[in-house]
Amino acid sequence: MKKIEIQTGSAPFVCTRAPLSRRHFLRGTGIALALPFLDSMTAPFARATESSSPLAANATPRRMFAICNNLGVLPAHFFPEGSGRDYTPSPYLRFLEEHREDFTVFSGVSHPNVDGGHPSDVSFMTAAPHPASSSFRNTISLDQHIAEQIGVQTRFPSISLAVNGNRSLSCTGTGVAIPPEQSASEVFRQLFLQGTPEQVDAKIRELDTGRSILDTIAAQARLLEKQVSGEDRGRLDQYFTSVRDLEQRLQASRGWEKKPKPVVNEPEPVDPSSPAQYMDKVKIMYDLVRLAFETDSTRSITLMLNSVGTPVLQIRGATITDGYHNLSHHGKAPDKLAQLKVIDEWHMKLLAGLFTSLKSVREGGEKLLDRAMILYGSNLGDANAHSTNNLPVLFAGGGFRHGQHLAFDPKQNYPLPNLFVSVLQRMGLEEHKFASSTGTMRGLEMI
Repeated sequence: MKKIEIQTGSAPFVCTRAPLSRRHFLRGTGIALALPFLDSMTAPFARATESSSPLAANATPRRMFAICNNLGVLPAHFFPEGSGRDYTPSPYLRFLEEHREDFTVFSGVSHPNVDGGHPSDVSFMTAAPHPASSSFRNTISLDQHIAEQIGVQTRFPSISLAVNGNRSLSCTGTGVAIPPEQSASEVFRQLFLQGTPEQVDAKIRELDTGRSILDTIAAQARLLEKQVSGEDRGRLDQYFTSVRDLEQRLQASRGWEKKPKPVVNEPEPVDPSSPAQYMDKVKIMYDLVRLAFETDSTRSITLMLNSVGTPVLQIRGATITDGYHNLSHHGKAPDKLAQLKVIDEWHMKLLAGLFTSLKSVREGGEKLLDRAMILYGSNLGDANAHSTNNLPVLFAGGGFRHGQHLAFDPKQNYPLPNLFVSVLQRMGLEEHKFASSTGTMRGLEMI
């Protein structure tokens, strides 16, 4: 018998009584559906959330691209002087000066209770607390929350990318990291190269395998509902609703397999062969994101710029003599600070190039940057001190009133998850809470 276990976006349950086995399955022809934990089994851990209805497919598309540089930038060169619209650009922000009206820079923001130094990068898009603790369990990331709501509207519900490593910004509803794609050429082929008819049919057969699961085990499900408590029946209903939602997404994926992929007039990218070609890799990923948004192949993308394990970088016109991670722990040594400044400046140059690229594309009379929200930041406010406070964050595009520095208290930080709520609402989702948020981002207005 072929067993298929379905994982939904909802957290698993645990229970307090045990007339049912701890791992109970409903079985049908060739299918075994693993149930959530129920009160009728053992002890409680978490609750599932009801899936929200996706937006109408004909809604004007908006997108979100989140970038985390997990070694951050030198704070003294990033944060501007003054606040509001009359701020004085910092040395790093001068590289973005031509886009000043297209982004907002934040200071004094962080994720409440997210600590632990380097391990905090996995919480950058989730805001899950205490990521370095032995009992840490991650939660759903912002991009996956978006994908659960509107992912059926595009060929790819979301795309998770990384440069130099397999650390991911994206997590499922159960807190499981989604392995990121590290090859731009492989992602390009998935986005734009059409498979043979035989390959398409094989993919559809794979998708069909996961369909009609609830129909197959419907009789057993009804019997089970009679055996459990009223509270558990409500939980089962939520769980089965989530499974049905997953089936609908599988069906939508089946439909996409029959649709021709978009054609782009650009060659397949060539992946740099060495991790030392870090900046070249970042540039290629940025170009790939622009193509994905331009063709509306997805509306939710994350990119982990994993700098911790990166060797000595090869940067045109510069001499770098130490590894990126070692440079970030500069101890205020002038030579290390000078090299790190060169690296940080390249990050700003590439970000400026991304903004320029997105502004060059028109969609429905608007610049693509005005349809796409770009979040650039780090889980570390100061890599040298492993600090997770006062994070360097830029937020661009998306139809917001930018051109400002929103300065919050550098000691009593303002919650960065409030920005995530603003992102969700700009995506058209009726959301008022995400992780440890207390509302929307104060001072950030939609146009």
